[in-house]
Amino acid sequence: MAVGTFPTVKICGLQSVEVLKSIINLPIDHIGFVFAPSKRQVTPDKAGELISYLKTEASRGISIPLTVGVFVNPSKEQLTEILAAAPLDVVQLHSQETPEFCSWVREHFGVQVFKSVSISKTENKVPSLSEVAAQLDPYSGSVDAVLLDTFDPVYGGGSGKTFAWDCIPVYQEWARLAGVKLLVAGGLQPDNVNQLVEAYRPDGVDVSSGVETDGVKDIAKITEFVERVTGK
Repeated sequence: MAVGTFPTVKICGLQSVEVLKSIINLPIDHIGFVFAPSKRQVTPDKAGELISYLKTEASRGISIPLTVGVFVNPSKEQLTEILAAAPLDVVQLHSQETPEFCSWVREHFGVQVFKSVSISKTENKVPSLSEVAAQLDPYSGSVDAVLLDTFDPVYGGGSGKTFAWDCIPVYQEWARLAGVKLLVAGGLQPDNVNQLVEAYRPDGVDVSSGVETDGVKDIAKITEFVERVTGK
């Protein structure tokens, strides 16, 4: 990330048009809809409703965020059905999807692909660049961004817990060499995102549970999170 620029901001797990209306004027770059099993899961029709609202705002000259669908090991048939109802800008894949599958998604739907990398919360060893390359080189040319997230044994990610951030620079170096973006998720919230940004300057940050109160998106927390990242 260039000096003097801010990370992109992704608010994930949107389910409500009312919340979307409340945050539409914030400098948010990506809005995420969860199609994988989760308490934040939305139906294709609901996501389509939210995307329709965004397109209406865009027709009025409002700058709108890109839409991201979060999936765990989807089939081609599932993606085709969902994207027909909810025309997304980005498909985010959170499990064992192959480079070939990622390439197919990009080419077939004309979308960006973000590939999640799960980092164990208990992992203390920082991987070498060669180890990261062995893991991710097959995805070079197949994805637009790599998203670091804390491993969750049930859902793969979205645990709301942080991982050891000292591994981030190695993944950043791989991303720089591969020409893709490096995004960070996992336990981010208004109280710690400044620390992450100042120490590591990722290309983007991704938050869901960290801007919720009692499992519901909290407009004040979203606003504070965005202000902490962008200064706006």
